[in-house]
Amino acid sequence: MELLRISRDPKKMRTVVMDDDFTIEEVVAVARYHAKVEFSPAFIERVNKSRAIIDRFVEEDRPVYGVTTGFGDNVTKRVTPEDAALLQLNIARSHAVSMGEPLKEEQVRAIQIAQINNSGRGVSGVSIQLLEHIRDLLNHNVTPYVPGEGVVGALSTEGQTTLPLIGEGKAYYDGKLMSGAEALKAAGLTPYVLKSKEGLSLLNGTPGATGLACLATYDAVSATKASEVIAAFSYETNKGNIKHLDPRLHSVKNHSEQQESADNILRLLEGSEISKKYEGYRMQDVYSLRCAAQMIGGTKRAIKEAYIAVTEELNSCSDNPIIYPTTDGDGVPLMGGNFDRAYLCIHMDALCIAMTHLGKLIERRTDRLTNRHFSDYPPFLVKNPGLNSGFMIIQYTSAGLVAEMKVLSHPVSVDSIPTSANQEDPVSFGFYASRKACEVAKKLEYLNGIELMTQVQAMDFMEEGDLKHSPVIQAIYDLVRSKVPTVEEDRHFYPDIVSVCGMLTSGEVLACAEELVGELKF
Repeated sequence: MELLRISRDPKKMRTVVMDDDFTIEEVVAVARYHAKVEFSPAFIERVNKSRAIIDRFVEEDRPVYGVTTGFGDNVTKRVTPEDAALLQLNIARSHAVSMGEPLKEEQVRAIQIAQINNSGRGVSGVSIQLLEHIRDLLNHNVTPYVPGEGVVGALSTEGQTTLPLIGEGKAYYDGKLMSGAEALKAAGLTPYVLKSKEGLSLLNGTPGATGLACLATYDAVSATKASEVIAAFSYETNKGNIKHLDPRLHSVKNHSEQQESADNILRLLEGSEISKKYEGYRMQDVYSLRCAAQMIGGTKRAIKEAYIAVTEELNSCSDNPIIYPTTDGDGVPLMGGNFDRAYLCIHMDALCIAMTHLGKLIERRTDRLTNRHFSDYPPFLVKNPGLNSGFMIIQYTSAGLVAEMKVLSHPVSVDSIPTSANQEDPVSFGFYASRKACEVAKKLEYLNGIELMTQVQAMDFMEEGDLKHSPVIQAIYDLVRSKVPTVEEDRHFYPDIVSVCGMLTSGEVLACAEELVGELKF
């Protein structure tokens, strides 16, 4: 399978221009790093053309689902042209019923930018003014308050996201929660009045699941790359046999991701006098060392396939109906099911499984260093064990994280509970699949942070004389130790873990490695 072609670093994007193709990295840039959103002339033109068709439909009172009819099982109920706009207000209000804890700011912003992209493909019939108002919410940092539980497919979260746009619901502005009307006023914005078709377009389709899937997939890529870097540490601290990374061995296993992972780890270990000394030290190392490239490779394959599926979904229109233009300036309403979330649901389930598969490898490597029965180090990596517990409970945390990831990896794509008077007889739980993928990705990052802190602590106990670490390992060791000192005795470890995780989230660790060996293959 081909290498992933990452567009640009989202942290470095200051402005994102909506046009034809949109990337996962651009979603992350807007959602997480607050890049400004602009529209290209071509984007504006295609939206305006599509809106003109809807205006004609309403004027001529043509039968169109969700425009001149009710929704779901109410499809048989006619709506007059005079009530076409009220219908859209009603759907926004009535569908905003998700419950529970609110989504994070970046998750809501990811949904908003996905809404713009979905409705801006030129076949939804919304006005450019609607999309400009959502853009203004993003650019002025007005973030809707969106509870994230009790969601079948989508609809209810998108309803909550839409309310502040029209001056209702609740939203955050300048970090403070207030009414939607107050947030708009504080940001110098005005409420938007929904036109025909617009409420349906904002609530319909896959923007909620797609926005969160972009965040989860991006984080899965980053965490897997970081884990590969940390795997190189494991070969030094555990006196691993680098013959397990021999390209000839991996050449006969027909999976490019495995081959690339083995190559990446070898590059990261280049210049390591310690690894050279212990080459062949054991004929066969334990599974967590010997099969690192194989296990990471399998994870990478699933992540790459999710990346492709999410990118394709992001650049699709998942609305219903589709307003398909004809050559005479008119159009045809195509009622169907592009809102189905099968691709997202299946691939987000697979993403959770892949990340948990990697997580169990990370936890075992962490245990091996802290467990005196398996390592050459003091119990729990502390000088005076007994009086000090050292890294004992840190390994408990890793075990707990993996257990939570396993539960979250139960697939929801296989489940269904009929809704809307059985009009929606099977349903997709794509939103929940994406939401739990975000949770699993964060837990994977925690596991990486714990292992990296553990690996660095083990290095402080290594007795290899003047033998040198690989330049990459030495550089990352120095980076970690610049913020987290050696553990001499028990202290509050939570801040240390948070600090190391911050280095992973910011990309410092990966950048440190790639500056020395070039971009790692993915």
